[in-house]
Amino acid sequence: MTTPTTTRFPTTAPVADDEGQRHFDRVIAEDSRIEPTDWMPDGYRRTLTRQISQHAHSEIIGMQPEANWITRAPSLKRKAILMAKVQDEAGHGLYLYSAAETLGTNRDELVDQLLTGRAKYSSIFNYPARTWADIGAIGWLVDGAAICNQVPLCRCSYGPYARAMIRVCKEESFHQRQGWEILYSLSHGTAAQKQMAQEAINRFYGPALQMFGPPDEDSPNSQQSMSWNIKRFSNDELRQRFVDMIVPQAEALGLHFEDPDLKWNEERGHYDFGELDWTEFKAAIRGSGPCNVQRLQRRRQAFDDGAWVREAAAAYAEKTASRSTPERGLHVA
Repeated sequence: MTTPTTTRFPTTAPVADDEGQRHFDRVIAEDSRIEPTDWMPDGYRRTLTRQISQHAHSEIIGMQPEANWITRAPSLKRKAILMAKVQDEAGHGLYLYSAAETLGTNRDELVDQLLTGRAKYSSIFNYPARTWADIGAIGWLVDGAAICNQVPLCRCSYGPYARAMIRVCKEESFHQRQGWEILYSLSHGTAAQKQMAQEAINRFYGPALQMFGPPDEDSPNSQQSMSWNIKRFSNDELRQRFVDMIVPQAEALGLHFEDPDLKWNEERGHYDFGELDWTEFKAAIRGSGPCNVQRLQRRRQAFDDGAWVREAAAAYAEKTASRSTPERGLHVA
């Protein structure tokens, strides 16, 4: 585990004054950006720290099911593409940890919250990738849900988060395309390959829809986040947009979702779909999902195995800093 160090940013917001509150309210009303040096309500700071850090944790934990398939990918091309995707996800985690730090919590503390189980990450990464088709389903459905959720975050009211999401979303689009291409190849291959693809999307359909969070009536924080322009759409609105997007895509793949309630509603102009298993969702969030224990054990092991790298980097930085500091009594021209 980490030992939290002194943060580079203030850990609490300055005492509110009328001018600071008026500035914050005006920026939100104008749909502009709050920056790290601006005054902000404590609730706004806490909400963003939790959301951004959980997003970062999800990117880091989400590397595991795909990294496990790099050596088993069916061709050199597939291996190279999958390696690039896993590398992207590591980068996303770094961008997001950096954005979270600007709110006043040191990265060591954020990582410690993950490793000790005090922080959550997306429930979807507690499911196993059993077959190569699952890697396609993760790319198409999981990254597709991420794009649907994250594109509106490019207009988030907190500047560092919004700017980080621009690059993240561009790279997630590549990831979704990669998943689509895997499933397309399988669904247009042998009967066994098509069945493998169908079984994969059967497994990931429900968990992917749960990525948007619980129903609006069970998500008390969503309304406040929307009033602060952190979120732009509610959980149910995003889930509906995603379903409307993936049904015709599944048809183009020659696959289908095994949801008996899934059908077009002419009156609403949207697809109806069945109730999701929220008991399963809550279990995965609480730590009782299929791979919760395994995912955290591997993250802790990787963290411990990398201790020497962190120590070496810190020693090098300290040595470099001491060399660049002029000695006392010497005048540098």
